Amino acid sequence: MTRGERRAVIRGTGSALPDRVLTNADLEKMVDTSDDWIATRTGIRERRIAADDEYMSQFATRAAEQALSSAGLPASQVDLIICATVTPDMPIPATACIVQDRLGATGAAAFDLAAGCSGFIYGLAVAERFVASGDYRAILVIGAELLSKFTDWRDRATCVLFGDGAGAVVLTPGEAPYGVLATSMHADGSMADFIYVPAGGTREPASERTVAERRHFIRMRGNETFKMAVRSMEETSRAVLEKAGLTPQDVNLFIPHQANRRIIDAVGSRLGLREDQVYVNIERVGNTSAASIPVALDEAMRKGLVRKGDNLLFAAFGTGLTWGAAVCTWGW
Repeated sequence: MTRGERRAVIRGTGSALPDRVLTNADLEKMVDTSDDWIATRTGIRERRIAADDEYMSQFATRAAEQALSSAGLPASQVDLIICATVTPDMPIPATACIVQDRLGATGAAAFDLAAGCSGFIYGLAVAERFVASGDYRAILVIGAELLSKFTDWRDRATCVLFGDGAGAVVLTPGEAPYGVLATSMHADGSMADFIYVPAGGTREPASERTVAERRHFIRMRGNETFKMAVRSMEETSRAVLEKAGLTPQDVNLFIPHQANRRIIDAVGSRLGLREDQVYVNIERVGNTSAASIPVALDEAMRKGLVRKGDNLLFAAFGTGLTWGAAVCTWGW
């Protein structure tokens, strides 16, 4: 790519997590589990959980405000807000519209995007195309989830996994060599029942029966999901790097979806990456779905782990099943 080509660059990052910390020791008092069992199988020691009276748009707005401040951009200049989530404030309207109002971004279009844990990658890919085309000059991409609201705290297989939070980035036009180099999105609906919430939609509307049968909580086929996650994240990472003209050896920092420490380690190992090339925060925040990558990116930024010219690789998989990756060169 020649210099002067329009690129989408990430100019600002932000994140927001609930104050409440739920530790593995706390979970030992709730279900038949142990700190050692959880940590060994998932790498999680604690996670942040929203209060009963907190809702997703609050965290999405806080993360967006931080990202805008980081970018030095007023909300009035935002053209588009994409909120990646499967845990919106309500079915109608899109939570992105609520965030738009809270931010005072009156000139921005807004919509939600549902791709599960791959949501941030999907949102980044969509935003990158809008910026590169010249249609929009400033886009907020938010990944935000309150999975605790859909967690069955009696199910020890799933309740140990999930945490709440939000992360956001601001994309604006830039030039090569910086910016988003390539993205990749995939889906296979034949595996939709690997991670799903049975009731609450038009197929099975809420009723006394669905509530009594606890059909409004997340269900997951863990073993099958694990195998698919490792394979898909490795393959999409290699594909997006090749598309960008890079190899795994060119990656300065890999920020994967924080679903399971064993998955992260397996993918990093298959890509030939050193431990210090992979950013991991799952021990402290758990699986925050679409929020996990932008939250981790914001943490890495604040720790000074990302420098101008660094090649960053993002990869995720999630319900759908969906998976995808993106690579960018940091700076503008």
